[in-house]
Amino acid sequence: MTTFTLSWQRFIPFIGFHHVLMILLSSAIILLSILLAGCSSYSTMTNIYIMSLSYQNTTTTLDSSQANNNMSTVFDGLKGSAQLEVRAGYFGLCVRHGGIIWVCGSDTEGLVEQIGRANDPLNLIWMASKFRDDVIFSGVFIMGIVLAFVAILLLGTFPGWHEEDNEGSEVEVKPFPSRPVSHIALTTAMVSALLCLTGGLWQHVGAVGAAAMAESAGYGSVKAGIGAAAMALGWSGVGCITAVALGLGILVISITLISNMIG
Repeated sequence: MTTFTLSWQRFIPFIGFHHVLMILLSSAIILLSILLAGCSSYSTMTNIYIMSLSYQNTTTTLDSSQANNNMSTVFDGLKGSAQLEVRAGYFGLCVRHGGIIWVCGSDTEGLVEQIGRANDPLNLIWMASKFRDDVIFSGVFIMGIVLAFVAILLLGTFPGWHEEDNEGSEVEVKPFPSRPVSHIALTTAMVSALLCLTGGLWQHVGAVGAAAMAESAGYGSVKAGIGAAAMALGWSGVGCITAVALGLGILVISITLISNMIG
């Protein structure tokens, strides 16, 4: 144990600032990839969803601002005793009837046939599919992930510590990274951060707005929810990439100032 601790302590000084940035970018890629994979598998990914829809078996309180107060009664009659829950991710849907087992897939028609058309009288599966196809967009996050990976490759070219002989004694030296590569890495990280921030806002606003409209249009027969895990994954990924962009900005400015002082 002591040997391992000593080895680790000797290794720590050789970890550069760019290594920390690479770890943050890798973490962001993993978090956002898990987010995009939500609702793709019934065994592990059912809890990672953007929005959920389910039938609500509670008494509806009438609102005096409604022109036709009979709509809630009509929808309640159509709903009957249906017990269905649908969760929507970026590439898939997960459906559960009667709280038994989740059925997941990307084919809406196939999910409807598996669950049974009679078990979804208000077309919640169709509504979740429309939300997935027309409201949320995965392309922004995918582009952000690709650029984050490119930034990792660029950071991997940054020089690390090495030993040089100086008048008979060994000195640890760390040269400055290439200025053009540093600027390209900074630009890549900034664009990635902006794309992921756009994707995070798009996901958040779209999910909240769609959930509110679904509950209103269901006249008390439909309950909508927002996936907390998906929101946490999205914003955590955005935070990691933003931290990298800020770190690279500080690094580039520092190198420029030091170079000017030396020059």
